[in-house]
Amino acid sequence: MAGRVEGKIALITGGASGVGRATVELMVKEGAQVVFTDLNVEAGEALAASLGDKAVFMRQDAASAADWDAVMAMLRERFGRLDILVNNAGILIKGSIEDATLDDWQRLMRVNADSVFLGCKAGLALIKESGGGGSIINMSSIAGIAAKDDYAAYGASKAAIAGLTRAVAAHCRRAKYRIRCNSIHPDGVMTPMTAGSYPKGLDPARITIDGDPMNRACLPTDVAAAILFLADDASRAVNGIELRVDSGQFVMSI
Repeated sequence: MAGRVEGKIALITGGASGVGRATVELMVKEGAQVVFTDLNVEAGEALAASLGDKAVFMRQDAASAADWDAVMAMLRERFGRLDILVNNAGILIKGSIEDATLDDWQRLMRVNADSVFLGCKAGLALIKESGGGGSIINMSSIAGIAAKDDYAAYGASKAAIAGLTRAVAAHCRRAKYRIRCNSIHPDGVMTPMTAGSYPKGLDPARITIDGDPMNRACLPTDVAAAILFLADDASRAVNGIELRVDSGQFVMSI
C-alpha cells in the first residue's frame, strides 16, 4: 500500500536530531523523497546513510539567504520540484524580560524567525514553479500562543512564526496557488534541545501521557505525526491554522 506522501519531494530543516530527525524518518517511511538540512554535518550524514537513497543531507545555516539559494538550486537540479517544506530549525534560550539580553533576542530572532521567513520565500517560489501545489509547515511553539514569562524572547520569536504563517496562508489562497501554510505548536517535547530541562536519565514514561494523561511532555514522534498530517493531501482543506501538540496543556491553563 502506498505511503501517505508517496512520490512527494520534501525538504526539512534542522533534520539531524529531535523532531526534525523523527520527521525525516517518518516521511521516508511514508514514501517521500526527503532532503534534510542541518548545521550538524556528522549527525546529518549518519542519518542519511542509515536511510539509503530516499534521504539526502545538505549542510545549511537556515538563517542564511545564500544557503537557501544553494539548497533550492540543488532541489531544482536533482528533483526539479518541491512539494513539502518543513521549517523546523530552531534554538531555545531561557530568560524572562529581566534576564534576557539583546544578544539572546537577536540570536533567537535570527535562527527561529529569519530562517522561517527565508524558507517560506524560497520554498513558496519552488512549490509554485512545480505547479501541483504543496504544503509549508512551520515549527512554532506553545510559547508562541500562550504567555511563558521565563521564555520572553523565545516566545516572541515563535509568535512571529505564527503570524507569518497566517500571512503566507492568506497570500497563497488569494493568489490561488493551492499552497497551504500551517504552524505546529508543541510543548515539552523530549529532544536533545530540551534535555537540560529534564533530570538526567529520566524515563520518558514518567512525564509523558504514556504514564499519566495529565502529563504535558510528548515525544518527537508525536510532533512528527502532526507534521505528516499537514503534509498529507488528506489535510488539503487545512490552511493557516496553529496546530497545538501539547497534551492539552494550553486549554488546562486558561
